[in-house]
Amino acid sequence: MTILNNKSQLLPRRRELRKSQTKQEEILWEQIRNRKLGFKFKRQYSISGYILDFYCPELKLAIELDGEQHSKKENFLYDQDRTDFLEVIGCRVLRIKNSEVDRDVKKVLLTIRESFPPYFIRRGAGVR
Repeated sequence: MTILNNKSQLLPRRRELRKSQTKQEEILWEQIRNRKLGFKFKRQYSISGYILDFYCPELKLAIELDGEQHSKKENFLYDQDRTDFLEVIGCRVLRIKNSEVDRDVKKVLLTIRESFPPYFIRRGAGVR
């Protein structure tokens, strides 16, 4: 199975998503960019035909921020299919609700750090 990351045909859509990011994506991106957690995260990164909110290639960790629309049945099923696919190819998916970012971004950052495999914890930076 050929998996293409950051397919060129998805580049315009990825750019569009970066320009029109949600308030919660802006908040979280400011906290995880530039290796602030000890690892390089990319935003609006594509794997196969899926565009992920944030992705750390080294950890194979995808972070998806979910707004209210993700609770609708059709969106929930799409998200589940996407998560299943990513897990089959060895990626872990961490789903975080937008309301969690709004409420307590430090707690969200701790949740992200706790998702790192134990052998990576020492290398990661602390939560500010």
